[in-house]
Amino acid sequence: MKILITFLFSCVLVLSIMLLSSSNNIKNQLLDAIATVSKESETPRDKLLSGLLTADFNEGSCLSRYRKSSLYRQPSPYKPSEYLVSKLRSYEVLHKRCGPDTKAYKEATENLVRDENYASSTSVGECRYIVWVAGYGLGNRMLTIASAFLYALLTERIILVDNRKDVSDILCEPFPGTSWLLPLEFPLMNGTYRYDKGYSRCYGTMLNNHAINSTFIPQHLYLHNLHDSRDEDKMFVCEKDQSLINKVPWLIIQANVYFVPSLWFNPTFQPELMKMFPQKDTVFHLLSWYLFHPTNQVWGMVTRYYHAHLSRADETLGIQIRVFTKNAGYFQHVMEQIIGCTQREKLLPELVTQEEPKLNTSSITKLKAVLVTSLYPEYSDNLKNMFWERPSSTGEIVEVNQPSGERLQQTDKKLHDQKALAEIYLLSLTDKIVTSARSTFGYVAYSIGGLKPWLLYQPRDLTTPNPPCVRSTSMEPCYLTPPSHGCEADWGKNAGEIFPFVKHCEDLVDDGLKLHDEL
Repeated sequence: MKILITFLFSCVLVLSIMLLSSSNNIKNQLLDAIATVSKESETPRDKLLSGLLTADFNEGSCLSRYRKSSLYRQPSPYKPSEYLVSKLRSYEVLHKRCGPDTKAYKEATENLVRDENYASSTSVGECRYIVWVAGYGLGNRMLTIASAFLYALLTERIILVDNRKDVSDILCEPFPGTSWLLPLEFPLMNGTYRYDKGYSRCYGTMLNNHAINSTFIPQHLYLHNLHDSRDEDKMFVCEKDQSLINKVPWLIIQANVYFVPSLWFNPTFQPELMKMFPQKDTVFHLLSWYLFHPTNQVWGMVTRYYHAHLSRADETLGIQIRVFTKNAGYFQHVMEQIIGCTQREKLLPELVTQEEPKLNTSSITKLKAVLVTSLYPEYSDNLKNMFWERPSSTGEIVEVNQPSGERLQQTDKKLHDQKALAEIYLLSLTDKIVTSARSTFGYVAYSIGGLKPWLLYQPRDLTTPNPPCVRSTSMEPCYLTPPSHGCEADWGKNAGEIFPFVKHCEDLVDDGLKLHDEL
C-alpha cells in the first residue's frame, strides 16, 4: 500500500511539472505575440503618404483621409515626387486665398455677371477659376474631377466642383481651411444655362464661328469634353488655344472622359508634367489619393465589409462586370468570358472532375476571397455555386461575395452612390483585379489600388471574345474618346503614335489613349 501511494504521488508530481512547463511555454509564446503586436503598432504609419497629404485636417472629421492606407496589405510603392508635393502645397495656399467666401471670389463673380469683353482689361485678376459640372456616373465624375484638377494645377486656376448633386455626401473636402464646393448661388448654374455644343460661349463652337480672338475675350468659356465632342472641343489643351483661354477668368467644363493624356501634347505642359510625375502611369493613382476621401458613412461601409469578407483571406481577387448593351443583364457568353479569363490567367483555379481528381494533400488550406461588383447578382451566384458544388484543383477554398446587385444604375441617388463608391474602394483593396473594357468604374478602382488589371474585351454579337481578356501594362485609366491627332506640330500624326508613353488602350481596337511608363 505504501508503495502504491508513493507511485501515485510521483505521477502527480511529474504531471504537475509537465503542466507547469507547458503553461510557462504558452505564457511565453503569448507574451512574445503581444510584444510583436505591440512592436508593430509602434511602427509609425505614414499617414501623410510621403507628403502627398497635408496634416492640416482633423482626423475624426474624415476617417478615410489618414486611415485608408492601413487597409491595403502593402503600402503603395508609388511615391509622389517632391515637385508634385510642392505644387500641391502652393495650390492649397492659392485655393485658400481665392476660394468661396473670399473677397477675391466675390469680386470675380460680380465681374462674371456682367459678361463684358475682357480683352480690354489690363489684368486677368488675382484668381482664375475652372468650374467642374457634374454629369454621368460616379466613375466618369472621379476621372473628370482629377483631369480638371490637374489642368488647374498646370494653369494656376482654382477648381470648384458642382455640388447640386451629391459630392459632399460621398467625398470629404480635399483642401484645408477652405472648400472646393461651388456655392449654390453661383450665377451660371441656374436653369437658364444649358451647357452643350450649342451654348453661345462653347469654346469649340466659337472657334468654328471665328467668334473668339485676341480682341474679344469673354468673361467665361464653356469647355465641352464629352463623348460627342469635336476635335475643336478636345484640343483646348493645345498651346495656341491656351494663349487665348488663359486670358478668360472663368472656365466651365463638362466632361465624361479622362482627358489627362492629351495634356502631354502641349509642349508647355509637358516639362511640368514630367517633373510632377516622373513615372507617367501614376498620375491618377496619386491624384486620387490626394483628392478623394470617402465620407465617414461611406468609409464605414468599406471597413465593415472588408473585415467581414476580405481581411482573413490569403489572397483576394476583384472582378468588376459591366455589360454595355441596350438590354443589359445576365448573359451566358459574359459568364463564360469571366471563367475563361480567370482560369486561363490562373487567377481562379479549375474545378476537379471525376476523371481527373487533383486534390491538394497539404494540411494547410488556402482561402481565396473573390469580390464581385456588378449590377446583376447572377454572375457572382454562378461563381459561388461552381466552387461550392465542386472542389478546386489546387485545394484552395474559394469564397465569392458581392456587396450589392441593384440591377439599375441610379446615379444621383445618395445611398446608391455611397454604395458605388464603397465598392470602388473595396475593389481597389484586392490583390489582383479583372475589369470590363470601357468601364470608368473599373478604371477608377484599379488605378486607386495601383493595380495593373486584366481587361475583359467587349463582346461582339453576343459571343465570348477569344482571347477573353488582356493584361494591361499600365494602371492609368483610358481616355475613351481622344482627339484624332496631336497639337500644332503633330497635327497630322495619329494621337496614339506621337509619344512612346501615350498609346492606344489595350481594351479598345486602335482607339483611346493611355499613359504608360517608359520602359
